[in-house]
Amino acid sequence: MSSLVTTFNDIAVVAHRNVIKITRVPEVLVFVLLSPIMFVLLFAYVFGNSIDIQGTSYREFLIAGIFAQTVMFGATFTGAGIAEDMQKGIIDRFRSLPMSRSAVLAGRTLSDVVYNILSIIIMSITGLLVGWRIRGSVIDAIAGFALLLLFAYAISWVMAYVALLVPSVEVINNASFMVIFPLTFVANTFVPAESLPGPLRAFAEWNPVSAVTQAARELFGNIPTGTPEPTAWPLQNPVIYTVGWSIAIVAVFAPLAINRYAKKAKG
Repeated sequence: MSSLVTTFNDIAVVAHRNVIKITRVPEVLVFVLLSPIMFVLLFAYVFGNSIDIQGTSYREFLIAGIFAQTVMFGATFTGAGIAEDMQKGIIDRFRSLPMSRSAVLAGRTLSDVVYNILSIIIMSITGLLVGWRIRGSVIDAIAGFALLLLFAYAISWVMAYVALLVPSVEVINNASFMVIFPLTFVANTFVPAESLPGPLRAFAEWNPVSAVTQAARELFGNIPTGTPEPTAWPLQNPVIYTVGWSIAIVAVFAPLAINRYAKKAKG
């Protein structure tokens, strides 16, 4: 029991260390705050008048997709942060301390939830200013935000594992973009999945990013009455599908990342 308490204390210390970097590294805070605003304004005003969504405005359709994309990009802070700490030798200092091996990674992934919470707050305010509204209940809206954060937390473990495989921050950033862009664009984030051609539509319907986007739209009340029900099971049950993917990702990549970290510590 005492070892478990010690592990949680170590995780809290590492998480606190990463959170206070928000105030000490202004450029990180600028990216966290300005990037969501840029995405919302870009898609709302550049594409808002050229894409027609039956039964609702494109801006209401859009915001859940922007949420999903931004929290996925927010998860890359985990990989970039770990890669940076490895380059600067901070990870080596952690290894020399009498602390849990899992605390460094768990604390890092936990602290990045704070980055995503800040992004969601800024995106929500910006979305409200451009015409987005939450039309569901308060409880449903909270569930929608929680689901987005859960999915982002799962992706952060993937980024943590990748960061322990690559040699630099630049590589992790490039690798992240190569994965996140296809996942977020070949989905129902910015256009309905039904509008995509055959193979891309099939991929989009089973893409977990589409599921978390669909779940957020339903929980925020942004799917108008009379909209045809999706034909693919993941989009018919987006909450279950998203939670399942999130649990599976953490179950696979958390042990992989911790094991990789332990091997590096021995090496």
